[in-house]
Amino acid sequence: MIFGMTPFTFFHVLLSLIGIVSGFVVVLGFIGGKRLGCWTTVFLATTVLTSVTGFLFPVHHFMPSHAIGIISLLVLAVAIYALYVRRLAGPWRRVFVITASIAQYLNFFVLIVQLFMKVPALKVLAPTQSELPFKATQLTTLVVFALLTILAAIKFRDDAIRKA
Repeated sequence: MIFGMTPFTFFHVLLSLIGIVSGFVVVLGFIGGKRLGCWTTVFLATTVLTSVTGFLFPVHHFMPSHAIGIISLLVLAVAIYALYVRRLAGPWRRVFVITASIAQYLNFFVLIVQLFMKVPALKVLAPTQSELPFKATQLTTLVVFALLTILAAIKFRDDAIRKA
């Protein structure tokens, strides 16, 4: 047990946290007009692995986390296609920024769900995750990510790209 988690759960959480941190670096890079190749690869790889490993937990029914995982993998497939196959040519640049930002949002969305489930102080505020503190947190997060995505899509242009 590592921090009260099985090794597999710890690995899954570690992948998720690396994906979230690297995802913020990538999105902020978009806003700064920078293409952060290594950070982007880490973000995409760890976020794909986070979604895939999420399906390997022993459960016997379809859960909301499975739906998020499926959506995340579909969005990531488009992002990976836009980056590595289409090479961000033409409209694929904006498609990449938007899909990568959505993948980052979904990863962060799940983090908030997990925090409200596992952190006692947050669990008291929203024991069923239908209470106002949880809903307000998720709504605020959605608005912030929407604004970041719009800003990133505007700033990450062909003529503004600087490799870092």
